[in-house]
Amino acid sequence: MQFFFDHLVWFLKQPEKAMSPLNERGLHVVKGGRHESWGTYNTLTYFGLSYIEFLGIENLSIAEKHDENRLITQIVEQLAKENREGPATVAIRTNQIEELAIKLKTEGLTVYGPLTGERVRADGQVIKWSLLFPEYAENKLSLPFFIQWEKSDEERYSELAEQEVIGSHNLGQPKLESVGFVVDDLDKTLEIWSELLGLKKGEEYIDTELNARCRSLKLNGTNLLFFTPIGDGPAAKVLKEKGETPFLVNLIDTNQSHFFEMLDGYWRFR
Repeated sequence: MQFFFDHLVWFLKQPEKAMSPLNERGLHVVKGGRHESWGTYNTLTYFGLSYIEFLGIENLSIAEKHDENRLITQIVEQLAKENREGPATVAIRTNQIEELAIKLKTEGLTVYGPLTGERVRADGQVIKWSLLFPEYAENKLSLPFFIQWEKSDEERYSELAEQEVIGSHNLGQPKLESVGFVVDDLDKTLEIWSELLGLKKGEEYIDTELNARCRSLKLNGTNLLFFTPIGDGPAAKVLKEKGETPFLVNLIDTNQSHFFEMLDGYWRFR
């Protein structure tokens, strides 16, 4: 079963407010559209088929009605109740979502879905997909969710390029090289995620900028990095304030070298 990185979900009260600061950094951000049945809406920035979704709540009363869609229950809890913005979770792409649901259930996970979703794009076109949310009953370790698009990767890439959603960054052709997560137990988390996704683990190293132990999982499209703090620093600060969560975006081919905080998350331009 093959997996690809699809997107990082970033909670923002007003997703349109991601546009100006990212534009100033040379990144192209577009209005995505509305998920009318979920009460949410988004803006998007693409790096090939890997992208970042800035997701906000448009209608809380609709969003609060969802139990099965764990992304919506998460945004209601985290954004509406805890008032916490920033990177929240990642979506992994598959083209075997039904088979994956069966596999995860047989492995003892609680599985929500597959659920169908759709978004009305700014130009009126309806985009459709299916979502799957696995959870471990015995612990609070958060897992990625899975997505399967109605259209093929080739069709989607062609459409996005035609709309100039892909390849329109002012700073060149940056790639979303990796997304970083801060976790309490590096070894345990890496073992669970690598087993879930069947991914190869990279060698451990110390990230001096974040003051944390780090290891990677090699995923098609965009890698996953996991950090456990070894002392004070950005990783320890996020873990203390927010708990285990994605917190870092690594962009390469940006023709610059910067590490900075923006929109309640950390960014590395290389």
